Amino acid sequence: MSVKIVTNKALGFTATTHLGSTINLNDFKEKRIWLAFFRYASCPLCNLHIHNIIKRFDEIEKKGLIFLPVFQSSPAEVLKYAGKDALPFQIICDPKEELYKLYNVGNSYSGFFSFSVMTKIAAAMKNGFMPGKMQGEISRLPSELIIDQNFDIIYRYDGKDIADHPSIDMILEKAIERF
Repeated sequence: MSVKIVTNKALGFTATTHLGSTINLNDFKEKRIWLAFFRYASCPLCNLHIHNIIKRFDEIEKKGLIFLPVFQSSPAEVLKYAGKDALPFQIICDPKEELYKLYNVGNSYSGFFSFSVMTKIAAAMKNGFMPGKMQGEISRLPSELIIDQNFDIIYRYDGKDIADHPSIDMILEKAIERF
């Protein structure tokens, strides 16, 4: 498990969502933010994680956490794949991977080959999340950050393989532990 706590400030950005609206990080000043970097929109592993987040989204909102997921896909691709579920949040689309570079989100070709990845792909496919068109850097690793109301990054989780996301319980724990 690759976990590190950092004290860096979140870097501001303006981006477009899958619904065509604009999000600026400054819009969430004085809020706690869960900024989550996913792979491409048809990634079954990412869609399974999004699906699990949707199931617990009421709990996430009650904790006062703003969820900002980022995919390295166009709005059309997000709507086609990740947007299949009724989404209670908007997804940031970053097909040029500018936010991935800004936040130094890693990649690893060896991150494809682990028992954990194969097990999670099977679980995703069993839940109806089939692989589709790959977009962007295919070896992209997930990365998830908790940003406090002062834009300090108080928690960062960098996946060790393409299926490695922190648990939702861990995110909720880290988001409220300093408040």
